[in-house]
Amino acid sequence: MSHIAPSLAHRRASWRRPVLALAGLAFMAPATPEAVAQQPAVEPAPAAAFSIERIHGTRDFAGESFSVTWLKDGRRWAVVERADDGADELWMVDALSGERDRLIAGTELLPAGADESLDIDEFTFSADEQRVLIFTNAQQVWRARTKGEHWVFDLSSRALTPVSRSEGWQMFAKFSPDARHVAFVRDHNLYLTDLETGEERALTSDGSETIINGTTDWVYEEELNLRDAFRWSPDGSRIAYWQLDQSPIELFHLIDETQLYPELIPIRYPKAGAANSKVRVGSLELATGETKWFDVGEEEDIYIARMEWAASSDEVFIQRLNRHQNRLDLLAGDARTGATSLVFAEIDDAWVDVHDDLAWLGDGERFLWTSERDGWRHLYLYRRDGSLERQLTQGEWELASVDGVDEERALVYVTAAYESPLTRTLLAVPLRGGEPYVLAGGRGSHGLELSPDARLGIHTHSMITTPTVTTLVRVGAEAVTPVGGIEAVTLEPVRELIDNSELHARLDEIQLGTVEFLTVPAADGTPLNAYLVRPPDFDPNRRYGLLLYVYGGPGSQTVVDRWGGSRLLWFHYLAQQGVLVASVDNRGTGARGRDFKKQTYLKLGQLETADQLAAAEHFGSVPYVDANRIGIWGWSYGGYMTLNATLLSGGAIAAGASVAPVSHWQLYDTIYTERFMRTPQENPEGYAVGSPLSHAEKLESDLLIVHGTGDDNVHSQNTLLMAQALEQADKQFEMRLYPNKRHGISGATTRVNLHRLLTDFLVERLAPGVELVP
Repeated sequence: MSHIAPSLAHRRASWRRPVLALAGLAFMAPATPEAVAQQPAVEPAPAAAFSIERIHGTRDFAGESFSVTWLKDGRRWAVVERADDGADELWMVDALSGERDRLIAGTELLPAGADESLDIDEFTFSADEQRVLIFTNAQQVWRARTKGEHWVFDLSSRALTPVSRSEGWQMFAKFSPDARHVAFVRDHNLYLTDLETGEERALTSDGSETIINGTTDWVYEEELNLRDAFRWSPDGSRIAYWQLDQSPIELFHLIDETQLYPELIPIRYPKAGAANSKVRVGSLELATGETKWFDVGEEEDIYIARMEWAASSDEVFIQRLNRHQNRLDLLAGDARTGATSLVFAEIDDAWVDVHDDLAWLGDGERFLWTSERDGWRHLYLYRRDGSLERQLTQGEWELASVDGVDEERALVYVTAAYESPLTRTLLAVPLRGGEPYVLAGGRGSHGLELSPDARLGIHTHSMITTPTVTTLVRVGAEAVTPVGGIEAVTLEPVRELIDNSELHARLDEIQLGTVEFLTVPAADGTPLNAYLVRPPDFDPNRRYGLLLYVYGGPGSQTVVDRWGGSRLLWFHYLAQQGVLVASVDNRGTGARGRDFKKQTYLKLGQLETADQLAAAEHFGSVPYVDANRIGIWGWSYGGYMTLNATLLSGGAIAAGASVAPVSHWQLYDTIYTERFMRTPQENPEGYAVGSPLSHAEKLESDLLIVHGTGDDNVHSQNTLLMAQALEQADKQFEMRLYPNKRHGISGATTRVNLHRLLTDFLVERLAPGVELVP
């Protein structure tokens, strides 16, 4: 949705607050380890060195990224840049020419009485682009940096004003449509500031530790990707918002034992089968302060997964999801009365995926929607009353994202696994129906961020052996009839924005090996997509050890033709130590249709583990692989898979390295677990059979388990119970706990330490006698 109505939020460029982003890796609701890693650089290694320290302790191989905020005219964007004196500044850039004008100087972002100017973590423009809302001093709230301070800079008066002068952090501040007000959340209540008078008032007053207004609880944030939970009406007269009562959720305590007397850190974390928050959504009228609560039905044990104004200030579209998550109702709610009506329902025998693809067309009478109802994720065009106008895409391929709409040309731009599950192709889909136009395809993965008018775009392309290249493109279309028939749609390169030439040069210095895509048979014979990493001096007459990298969770993919960042470089490093690395997308993974993905329903871990063991057997039969030196490793869902595969291999897996694993699904949260397994009460056999705890006595391999004790997502309780089960079965294993580290196990030198631990463990067992590259 953010590409259809382009968000003006801007996150600081990667050089300022580095994030090691890994392409091609899909993760259980937990954040990817690399995506949350924010490592300070250690002393750089020599230029030609290829080492764990250089991969995971420096930015040498991180590459450059490009993120901008488009202006409404679709010809300019705004970016944050650092001045010579270290202050942040806001610059306006002409997209086509690259000409730049400074919009806000760093000296203008110096609050009265302050010694330093504001750092810009994010910014948004008002609708008239005369004011800028600046988010600074961003603080981490579980998974995201969502609380901090907000300031308004007036481009006419050049005045800098705080959104709030009261104590406490603000969250999710946003302009009203007329830019006269800013609404925000503080301490679980909604507030409103009048920018003309500076007056601040509370819109809700019942917020507390248990009652949450305008934002969400832990599990909504983690599993429904919902944090910002209030929306301005188009005319600015109302605010629609979520309210959650999390008092039914039991407290789970993390323990900080690094202090003399350990500190308990409470989290309201609903484990599978337990109570969730009670949820409702309402429309608050600013003139009266009254909230009308929408009628979402008599059933209280539900989720409100999405809610948006329905291209009107009187009507809201609400997505109601039942607890089993196999029925999603799209409701139309009257903001004046709270009455609702059913627009349509998505129903599946397994589960329905929540998405952000509902997008209104300009007339407000039609909207876009994606669904798997024909067996593949495709795009549909609906009328406002819920009647289907037409299915816009079809075939045995999957839509990955909706990138934008050009209503003048009657085109929808999408990214899709169109040519192969391994690639991502850019398509232009006619709103009138018919075959899509291929804008960019072939090897690798393409992405497109469109300007508001869809005439320009930022095109990205990478391959598994080639870092991302970013190019400004002109989006062209040749009309052949007066009513808008299109003969061809093209992307014309205008200028290269990022070529990552420095990264390419560093990669050339270390002489990486090769990555080959191939297929291997699943346990039932189904061809599975895989890749294999070999060293540059690969000798087919030599017998190598082999490491399987696994994630394997529902809808995920590790086998994609796009640049893999630091993780892939680590695999190349292992290959240079004599350990080949392979990854296999087992049954249940994504981009191969609904039936392929959902066959693991109610039996997580069973088919996937069988497939990983079948892959190990297949690679063990290859002449250049030593069948006695095959290992497996993974993180989060991949850690869970590593435990199961190692325990159930009968010793065929020589070594398993499991990071932050789930050891029993009853220990994980409601939304994620029950989506695929229902509750433990309904599916006790599925929970038991799929649990590594049930198979502890079968361990015949070397096993390393790693966990952060501050993991709020997959609690270290999982690893401690696994350790208890192994000890009770009189099995030997290795375990490493990282004090107070969260699911990403990052910070300071931790990431280097972790990968040295994993490397030493794996190389010692899979490549004995091979000397490590210094």
